[in-house]
Amino acid sequence: MTVTQEQFEEMVEDMTTDLISIVMEREGLTMPDAFHKVYNSPVYGALRNPDSHLYYQSPGYVYSCM
Repeated sequence: MTVTQEQFEEMVEDMTTDLISIVMEREGLTMPDAFHKVYNSPVYGALRNPDSHLYYQSPGYVYSCM
């Protein structure tokens, strides 16, 4: 299945939001710290790469890769 660039961007944004929430909940981090952790992780870089197909995975799975 192919997605448009717009769909890809939306899926990445949704996944990022979910990851930040998971990090806050499971690790007890503040929102700014959770943002920092997610956006500076190698997993976020992979998520931004359409060839990784991480945007198709569940947020729990992607979190486990962090």
